[in-house]
Amino acid sequence: MKFSSALVGTFAVLAIAAPAPHQKRAGVLATKTYDEISISGGVTGNAKQEALDVFSALDLTNMAAVDLADIDFLGSVNDIGNDAEVGAFNPAISAASGAEKTALQNGKIKNKVLKLQATVLELQIKAAQGEDTAEKLAAETKKLNNNIALDVKAAGQASTKLAFDATTT
Repeated sequence: MKFSSALVGTFAVLAIAAPAPHQKRAGVLATKTYDEISISGGVTGNAKQEALDVFSALDLTNMAAVDLADIDFLGSVNDIGNDAEVGAFNPAISAASGAEKTALQNGKIKNKVLKLQATVLELQIKAAQGEDTAEKLAAETKKLNNNIALDVKAAGQASTKLAFDATTT
């Protein structure tokens, strides 16, 4: 009897401690400024990996368990990326010429990779959690792949990072 009580007690403790297969995790992505997450500077050719590195704290092997706060963070990355494109990159590109203009355009493309990667991840996570995102996911993935291809095509070129005052949620 002593042995079976100990065994039952051990299994009970293990069962309580084991996480449920689709148990939600607490949010892992903290509030950041645009300047903290921007990948626009440096050189071109590796924007896809740079963007994925920004979101590396996410457990992408279990998207069904990603917390709503992290989904909101991904959505806000897209929002502030769009704002930076319109409010910083487009005016700077319009005013520039030559190599400066090319470097700014490269920075804008890397910014697009970041914001589109955030959107694709957001839609993949929502799909894993039961939402029908197939149509929008296909469209956003196509845009992401086009911008990744532009970044790779320009590999090794200068890329300009512009400061922009915005914060994720």
